[in-house]
Amino acid sequence: MEINAMYENLGISKKVLDFGKKIEDSLKDRFQEIDENAEYNQMKVIKAMQDNRVSDIHFAATTGYGYNDLGRDTLEDVYASVFHTESALVRPNLISGTHALSIALSGNLRPGDELLSPAGKPYDTLEEVIGIRESTGSLKEYGVIYRQVDLLPNGTFDYESIKKAINERTKLVTIQRSKGYDTRPTFSVSQIGELIAFVKEIKPDVICMVDNCYGEFVERMEPSDVGADMIVGSLIKNPGGGLAPIGGYIAGKTECIDKASYRLTAPGLGKEVGASLGLNQAFYQGLFLSPTVVAGALKGAVFAANVYEKLGFQVVPNGSESRHDIIQAVTFGNPEGVIAFCQGIQAAAPVDSFVSPEPWDMPGYDAPVIMAAGAFVQGSSIELSADGPIKPPYAVYFQGGLTWYHAKLGILMSLQKLLDAGLVQI
Repeated sequence: MEINAMYENLGISKKVLDFGKKIEDSLKDRFQEIDENAEYNQMKVIKAMQDNRVSDIHFAATTGYGYNDLGRDTLEDVYASVFHTESALVRPNLISGTHALSIALSGNLRPGDELLSPAGKPYDTLEEVIGIRESTGSLKEYGVIYRQVDLLPNGTFDYESIKKAINERTKLVTIQRSKGYDTRPTFSVSQIGELIAFVKEIKPDVICMVDNCYGEFVERMEPSDVGADMIVGSLIKNPGGGLAPIGGYIAGKTECIDKASYRLTAPGLGKEVGASLGLNQAFYQGLFLSPTVVAGALKGAVFAANVYEKLGFQVVPNGSESRHDIIQAVTFGNPEGVIAFCQGIQAAAPVDSFVSPEPWDMPGYDAPVIMAAGAFVQGSSIELSADGPIKPPYAVYFQGGLTWYHAKLGILMSLQKLLDAGLVQI
């Protein structure tokens, strides 16, 4: 077949192709469900754009202070409509998910306030933001107290301990939807809603913030639909649709968003300033494409789970579980497996496919990290990518793929590299 010849030209052996084909054929019902969710979310985005009367005038560039940037302001209204929130902050100078979370936290916390994480330790790069690991400018330096409640052994919330942890100083509860560099399950929107309701019953005025990274448009609802006061994410993940070259968002209650905006710009300025520099069209079009791009990434994650589960590796989520983000964890138990997997993902890239990734000491992490991403946008993890810390249990975290076909190639290439290195047998 011509299609098989194309894969073979890219370095995929017939043995790997045949193995992948059997698994792909078994996933037709799962893929149909993903497509149906994508269709629903596509209509939601279109409705939000229509309701806010998006026009080509909104794509015009502004410079300098960015006063009266109609495109920027309308884009934020569109995000608020999509996520059913009162307000939103969507800016190119929110440079990453970590930065957006830092702004949301520092804008809404004051000295003496307590920050509580009921889902255990947050993602590695937030440790220095909070002050779990000492760092200049952390929340800890500004007198913010941090507490956490670890998850139960089965990966669910420890409600009894959470109730005990909430006190009169608890100002903000942060909930990380995705797993980060952990092999726990990702939380569903429903689970997050139950936790928020529980927390609000104990302390109604507490701010509930959800790190929504990797979760947007995976389900038909978002955490803001189930009581979250703020949801936060990166535009070079799901909602940027692969077109946003930078950016992040914070969506939620007006009071929370205003406070975050004063931290992002300056007190008294807030959302009124910040030029869009000609990026608005990419932001609008990326959001428009996001539901179908996320669907492609989800299919890739489901395919990866089934491929590596079949080979006997521990995968989270497993091959049949429901999906609540685009990340697929595969535990190899040794650094060689993690490295070979990432080298396969890199070899499948349209950009820098000739580069061989190696672990290195990345800023913000406590162990060497290997990252594979031959992306059009540096660090874009809605594009085909994989990464992981080189430390036990030696798990790799796979995500992205702007199309299902590219995600599929990436998984086949990762398997080919492992097979060639003698690390798996088919």
